[in-house]
Amino acid sequence: MLLDHRGAGRATTRRPPMPRPAPDDLTGALPAAVPATRPWAGRYTAGLVTLDVAVAAAAASAVLLARPTLLADVAPLAWAVAVLVAAWPLLLAGTGAYDERVHGTGSDEYRRVGRAGLLLLALTSTVSYAAQLDLSRALVVLAIPSLTVLTLAGRVVARTHLRQLRAQGRCTKRVVVVGRGGAVVELATRVRRENYAGLEVVAACVTPESRELVAGALGVPVGGLDDVAATAARLGADTVAVTSASETAAEYLRRLSWQLEGTGVELLVAPGLIEVAGPRLHIRPFEGLPLLSVEQPRFAGWRRVAKGCVDRVAAALALVVVAPVLLALALAVRLDGPGPVLYRQERVGVNGRRFTMLKFRSMVVDADRRVEELAALNASDGLLFKVRADPRVTRVGRWMRALSLDELPQLLNVLGGSMSLVGPRPPLPREVARYDSSVSRRLLVKPGLTGLWQISGRSDLSWEESVRLDLRYVENWSLALDVLILVKTVRAVLSRSGAY
Repeated sequence: MLLDHRGAGRATTRRPPMPRPAPDDLTGALPAAVPATRPWAGRYTAGLVTLDVAVAAAAASAVLLARPTLLADVAPLAWAVAVLVAAWPLLLAGTGAYDERVHGTGSDEYRRVGRAGLLLLALTSTVSYAAQLDLSRALVVLAIPSLTVLTLAGRVVARTHLRQLRAQGRCTKRVVVVGRGGAVVELATRVRRENYAGLEVVAACVTPESRELVAGALGVPVGGLDDVAATAARLGADTVAVTSASETAAEYLRRLSWQLEGTGVELLVAPGLIEVAGPRLHIRPFEGLPLLSVEQPRFAGWRRVAKGCVDRVAAALALVVVAPVLLALALAVRLDGPGPVLYRQERVGVNGRRFTMLKFRSMVVDADRRVEELAALNASDGLLFKVRADPRVTRVGRWMRALSLDELPQLLNVLGGSMSLVGPRPPLPREVARYDSSVSRRLLVKPGLTGLWQISGRSDLSWEESVRLDLRYVENWSLALDVLILVKTVRAVLSRSGAY
């Protein structure tokens, strides 16, 4: 994630005059003001306001319809619900739920909506008690919580639509990436890969020795570190993203922030800890000096116990529900050809402990002995062995793999405690033997039936990308993240992307 550091590290002494950047062959112009609000952002915000007013009106109408029809009883409540409809978008605006920088961000946006709901509930209760208003309990107990939940549901739908538009190259921010060559290429590559984030790289500003490398790798105009503000003005960029490097230290960032003042250009800074999620990052002031605090990942404690309990209970319930499916699949594998129904393979679990992983057999019996003869067909660029249209896969195995049905017996591994519902991919012993110290961190948590790798491309992922996703999960795992991954797994399985 990129962090907005525009408010950090301001000087307390009088600031020297801002130097005007000299034009060069790339930009040829001095910075000019960029509109603070982008056209698409205004339309998106207007749509959110309309949706919120409609939701508030629906909740208010439900309360009115539930009351007696006598005018004397309804009149005070009618005023209250009218105020509710008007106050709800105002409270959302007050908590920042309409700020452009939170559009489509997810948790931050939802948190602001939840804060508005709590504030509305507190204000309604306080005013009702202080003014001795005889308001319906349904207004406080049902309408306001329902209004908050429905607004959150609307945000989820709006966010999904916005991410789809951004994946098509619409509703994006034009970004100039700044820093050392390798770091700039890495950040720009990730931004392009995760295009739903809505960042479009239009230029880069790097050190002189990195210009040729970056221009060839990214295919965008490249300037120097002193050309950032002018480059942004020239290309109509509205965001500058600075990577973590010695060239982008405190003094440089401070001067760059001065140059961007009044231009409407947003300054973002990559903290050098991209794999560490927001909940572990905090700005901590020490005697007026803001420092970035990184909490240590937690691999023990009540959260781990809770995760284990949830895994076992959910696995037990799932086994009961899918028992008929398991029996049907077992019969299909048995009738498809000779060999056992279940395939047992030794895998490496948490802290390097080995266990036997169960799957429905989807290949011929001697599949393991034919690995060497298929080595030339290996589609993996790392330690994994992956073959598209693998000739060892049986007829039943092919459609089971497409829907990940062959992995259902791993629910028994989850029930037994050797695996988790969500976690890194369970590795083979020969893979673990070649791990370096960083990749070995995958073994700090239990391997999972699904994970970030499952919802991000499965077998289509490169080895490096698979490891990066697993390490991201290890560093940032939480029960909420597990629930999100489980929900997205359903969509990934139905789409069949990366399954072979």
